[in-house]
Amino acid sequence: MMRRARLAADIGGTFTDVVLEHGGRRHSAKVLTTPRAPEEGMLEGIARVLAGARLRPRDVGVLIHGTTLATNALIERKGARTALLTTAGFRDVLEMGHEKRYEHYDLDLELPAPLVPRELRFTVEERVTARGIVRVPLNEDSLKKTCEEMRKKSVEAIAVGFLHSYVNDAHERRAGGILARALPGVAVTLSSAVCPEMREYERFSTACANAYVQPLIESYLARLEAELVCRGFACPLYLMTSGGGLTTLEAARRFPVRLVESGPAGGAILSARLARENRLDEVLSFDMGGTTAKICFIGGGRPEQSRRFEVARVWRNLKGSGLPLRIPVTEMVEIGAGGGSIARLDALRRIQVGPQSAGADPGPACYARGGAAPTVTDADLVLGRIDASSFAGGSLRLDASRATQAIAAGLGTPLGLDARWAAAGVGEIVEENMASAARVHAIERGKAIERCTMIAFGGAAPLHAARLAEKLGLRRVLVPVDASVGSALGFLAAPVAFELARSIRFDERSLDIARINGQLRKMQNDARAIVAAGALGARLEAHRSVEMRYRGQGHEIAVPLPARALRSPDARALRAEFERRYEAQFGLRIAEVAVEFLTWSVRVGTMSVAERQPGGKTVKSKPVRAATRRVFDPVRGSVEAFAVYSRGALAPGARLAGPALVAEPQTTTLVPRGWRCRVAAAGHLILERAK
Repeated sequence: MMRRARLAADIGGTFTDVVLEHGGRRHSAKVLTTPRAPEEGMLEGIARVLAGARLRPRDVGVLIHGTTLATNALIERKGARTALLTTAGFRDVLEMGHEKRYEHYDLDLELPAPLVPRELRFTVEERVTARGIVRVPLNEDSLKKTCEEMRKKSVEAIAVGFLHSYVNDAHERRAGGILARALPGVAVTLSSAVCPEMREYERFSTACANAYVQPLIESYLARLEAELVCRGFACPLYLMTSGGGLTTLEAARRFPVRLVESGPAGGAILSARLARENRLDEVLSFDMGGTTAKICFIGGGRPEQSRRFEVARVWRNLKGSGLPLRIPVTEMVEIGAGGGSIARLDALRRIQVGPQSAGADPGPACYARGGAAPTVTDADLVLGRIDASSFAGGSLRLDASRATQAIAAGLGTPLGLDARWAAAGVGEIVEENMASAARVHAIERGKAIERCTMIAFGGAAPLHAARLAEKLGLRRVLVPVDASVGSALGFLAAPVAFELARSIRFDERSLDIARINGQLRKMQNDARAIVAAGALGARLEAHRSVEMRYRGQGHEIAVPLPARALRSPDARALRAEFERRYEAQFGLRIAEVAVEFLTWSVRVGTMSVAERQPGGKTVKSKPVRAATRRVFDPVRGSVEAFAVYSRGALAPGARLAGPALVAEPQTTTLVPRGWRCRVAAAGHLILERAK
């Protein structure tokens, strides 16, 4: 029986990437995203790769999908009309937040507006203590009257967040049932289901975000599912989550907030796999697409994970300026620096790039689709780094004259600069923005960034990777095979997985081992039930952890738990591991202070796929120059003749020196002067800076 094909699709802000693997061969397509109906661009890309592979929809065995739909809805505030039902006296938790200023001395500080305006925040009499004891029963008569108010205000989704519901969710479950009966068709999210963890602000914010995007995601998934069936697909459809695992349609409908950052998570999985295959201990993953750039650290072949995340930051990507979410997420920094990022002059006549993007509609000026603002892609085209006739695999022919006009009108003429110098300024600024974000992220994570190898992928990353590496002090860059569709490739290596967490607070001297074992067992069974539907009989494995802190502190460190049931002596071993990790991050231990256990997590997923070893023999071969292109070199301030090589014609072992361009159907790798490039056994490009 012929092995069925595997298909992955990643919908980004500008491009939709589709990858198909079948019979040891790979086919990919890059098409413009269709923002009004994202499934249309995805289905177009799927049709292209199927035609290229000469396959039919029924030949596909699995379809894995990641989308920015939830992220964009939160950033652009285009979700459902959402209400919050909370405990009497806590109506303004979303407004008060942490009561902190993320920029202490900024008199014009802008705080993120809550997803739910005050007029749609309702309260009801009820109260549960931090120990889970009911102090005030739920006032059901009052709640029924509130339902009428919600109906009059045309509420489309409701988040229910009661105080201490992570300990005892009885009131939330009862209120959810009343709301569902009184308001049929209105999506209801319980904070105790989506985020059963302490800290009401983060829990309420996560529940509101889930409710806010739920109708949108539900409608999108229903349309997509119907279209796939109509076109003859009979394979299972999995969704990529922000934590790096795949989940089923049903789980995605219940917890759409977990789809935030699903695309970038695929890129981190790809980088982690490449790090393991190439024995790279410290890696900086660099993903630059059409709308954003994502930077992530990979250590020991694993991307860093977290349960804290902020979306829709309103000011300079500063921590604290966004909406907090408590979901499993791959730890990374994302900034508005992509090929479609718009360049402009600020009040001081300095070039600024992003975070605004031209997106797919109308797109950069060179797309000739109505865009007039200069972008990073326009700048790269003006500099001569991009071939206008082969952009995105030849599916989109670029207009160099429009790019030049946009750069000159928006930047060059006001500054008295030639268009090429203005374009060089755009490139320099966007690369410095990315370098600055990487430096800050490294400091926050305690990383020595100069020890890393960069893995660069995404449609725009290979063009800017070497220069970014220079700014960061890195000496080596790896550009993988099919780099332009890297996130979609990562989807194909992702396990089917789901993570659950629950806050149960204990001091190390009062740790209730029996209760914790029972709770961990229940969480593992619940997660297994969610995963089993998509695992298709594959063997499952569980990973457990607990977040710990010194008593009196406000933040925790995750510590892994043994796979077996906990025993009393484990408390001492867990403290020792916590202190080791604490010292590694902060440089000290506090021996006389007790340790607290707060949030317990269980992740159940399919067994990791065995890594493919790089194949092929590496022999010295002389690369054949395909052409020569005139490229503006800002270092020399003149137009230089760059050798152009076709990546498909470079055999393993081939070596070349910059300045050069390595072109492939969907991206181009820039090898600057002073850099060398060689082709590894697996076909990856290795760029190294000359000593």
